[in-house]
Amino acid sequence: MSTLKSDKASSGRPVVVKKYANRRLYNTATSSYVTLDDLARMIKNGGDFAAYDAKTGEDITRSVLTQIIVEQEQKGQNLLPISFLRQLISLYGDSMQFLVPGYLEQAMLAFAQNQEQMRRNLQATFGIFPFGQFEEMGKQNMALFERAVRMLAPYGREEKPPAPDTVAPRANDEDPRLKRLEAQIDALTQQLKALGRDRSGL
Repeated sequence: MSTLKSDKASSGRPVVVKKYANRRLYNTATSSYVTLDDLARMIKNGGDFAAYDAKTGEDITRSVLTQIIVEQEQKGQNLLPISFLRQLISLYGDSMQFLVPGYLEQAMLAFAQNQEQMRRNLQATFGIFPFGQFEEMGKQNMALFERAVRMLAPYGREEKPPAPDTVAPRANDEDPRLKRLEAQIDALTQQLKALGRDRSGL
C-alpha cells in the first residue's frame, strides 16, 4: 500500500477517505489506496480524516475509527479493559446514554492534557521518560473512567414509570438525579486534573 503523503487537505480540513464496495479505502488527498494501519498512523501523527461510503456518500467515519480500534486491540495493544467494555455496552439503550459521549470526550481531553504535561515535566527533569510511571498514571485514569461508567449505569435502571396519579414534572424542572450526576462528573474531571498536577511534581 502507498504511504500517506499528506495528513490534511490543502485547506486544512480532514482528509477525505472513500470506502468502496470491495472494502478498500481510498485517500483522495494522495490518490492512493490505504489501510486501517495507514489511517491509524495518520491520527498518531496528528492528522485527521473523514470517511464516506463511495456509493451512497454516507459519513462512516465513526465506523472506520471503530474498526481501527478493534484492529489495534486484536494486535495485543489493549487499552480498553474488559470490565470497561462490558460497562460501556450495558449503557447502550439506557436512558442515561446521552450523557456518556460528552463525558468521555471531556474526560479524554483532560487525560491527554495531563499526560502531555507529565511527559514534558519528566523529560525536562530527567532527560528521559520513565514509562513505568506513565503506565501507572494511565491505569489510574482508566480506573476513573470505569468508575464514571459504573456511576452512570444505575440511574437509568432506577427509573420507574410514574404512577397514574403522579403529575409529570414541568419542562423547566431539573431532575435531581441529573443534578447529582453532573456534580459527580465534575468531581471526576477535577480528580483527573489533580492527578496530572500531582504527577507533575515528581
